[in-house]
Amino acid sequence: MQKNTPPRSTIRLTRRGRIALVATGAVVVGTAVAVPLLTLGTEEEARPTTLAVPEGWRASQVYAAVDKALALPAGSTRKSLDKAALKLPNDAEGNPEGYLFPATYRLQENTTPDKLLALMVDTANDRFNGAPIAAGAQRNAMNVYQAVTIASIVQAEAATKADMGKVARVIFNRLERGMPLQMDSTINYALNRSTLRTTENDTRIDSPYNSYQRMGLPPTPIDNPGEEAMRAAINPTPGNWLYFVTVRPGDTRFTADYQEHQRNVAEFNAQRKKSGARAAG
Repeated sequence: MQKNTPPRSTIRLTRRGRIALVATGAVVVGTAVAVPLLTLGTEEEARPTTLAVPEGWRASQVYAAVDKALALPAGSTRKSLDKAALKLPNDAEGNPEGYLFPATYRLQENTTPDKLLALMVDTANDRFNGAPIAAGAQRNAMNVYQAVTIASIVQAEAATKADMGKVARVIFNRLERGMPLQMDSTINYALNRSTLRTTENDTRIDSPYNSYQRMGLPPTPIDNPGEEAMRAAINPTPGNWLYFVTVRPGDTRFTADYQEHQRNVAEFNAQRKKSGARAAG
């Protein structure tokens, strides 16, 4: 990093229990809510009457869940995107990632995947485009889509809901200083996986979601964030933090001092080594 960022090889942003160097951040709300009834084709066998979309699911996970709930061949929901006529912001370029609002959706007869996806997006627009989300995004000098993108990173990176505001602040602080985000969650999204183990080779992948190599926010959200993450994105906790690491469950340490961060990382590595030794024994 230039200025006060150590060499990239020594810094890593991770989810729970890895070095977390985060960047840019603010976003909107996405709580689980009940939505209007849709219809599901009746067949002899009983089918689900609801579909729950958890906070933090990626679009690919939502598509698979819809296929299963509607007893459709794998890939059917993804293929329905073209006819869904989703009301997405222009920045999304037709990609609904971030706008498949986390909620519990009721299913009845004649539900189709395109109608269900449209309902999710409409629900997101209702939540995101009014106060306080839109106003919060504007207050932080960004548009709503950028806020949703930040919230998606917060959702993926924060170990607990209590940490979300601080993670968002780290994101803002790093963006304001022109520091790369260097977040493993964006690498995981590019590689379509979820892991705490990101290798040096992973950080060299050629992808617009590689926040080790690319500056600023990724081109789209990396999941569908929930309400707490959205609140954190538009109201980050005040602070000067640039680094964080979850040393052990329930103990995430934020700091603006790189030397202190290195000590925290060393403690984290010692804890991980100790846990590994126990598992091996």
